[in-house]
Amino acid sequence: MRQAQANDAAITPLPVHVAIIMDGNVRWAEGRGKSRMEGHRAGTENIRRVVEAFVKYQVRYLTLYAFSTENWSRPEAEVRELLHILGRVIKRETKALHEKGIRLRHLGRMDRLSERVQKQVRYAVDLTKDNPVMTLSVAFDYGGRAEIVNAAQQVAKSGIAPEMIDEDLFSRYLYSAGLPDPDLIVRTAGEVRLSNFLLWQSAYSEFYFTPVYWPDFDEEEVRKALVAYSERKRNFGV
Repeated sequence: MRQAQANDAAITPLPVHVAIIMDGNVRWAEGRGKSRMEGHRAGTENIRRVVEAFVKYQVRYLTLYAFSTENWSRPEAEVRELLHILGRVIKRETKALHEKGIRLRHLGRMDRLSERVQKQVRYAVDLTKDNPVMTLSVAFDYGGRAEIVNAAQQVAKSGIAPEMIDEDLFSRYLYSAGLPDPDLIVRTAGEVRLSNFLLWQSAYSEFYFTPVYWPDFDEEEVRKALVAYSERKRNFGV
């Protein structure tokens, strides 16, 4: 694993891949007398700050859980606004992320997004595909169980003999194909569960749970999570 930057050399080792369950937007808003959508907008604005913080620490892969397969059951107006926010953020941030050398990936289903949003996602992914600084994956319309089922279906369709199927082969059929498994999974807002996020990939991940709501998860909170990770001893079952 890489060492920390000189300005925070006490943090070592650092994770290669951090995944975050961004939770607490609604509770953040309710605590301030704001609407649910104001909470989601605040959470969206925070993404840029958190990405920049992890770039400073030279974390190479960052995956954000933005919208789960279960989130479709939320009120229709809220879902519609969340999809609108997604489209707006992609349009607004793609150029800036590209200029910073950040590669974008989408994890999850695409077919339930509007054609306009699908085009925006594909454009962002294609534009940034060769960027070397960080791979930022956005899990949108994503569910861990659905990902595993989809991978199993694709393996079955491929006609591969059962005895040829192993973990490495199966991983190549996941949405996350080509990404290293997350070293650290962070969840904000005090909940202590995975909520159907990266179920296959998290087999040996370290977990960090914080009561801080996502809109308040700033650079100092990023540092705290990385310090906590650096103090763990990982033995991968050995």
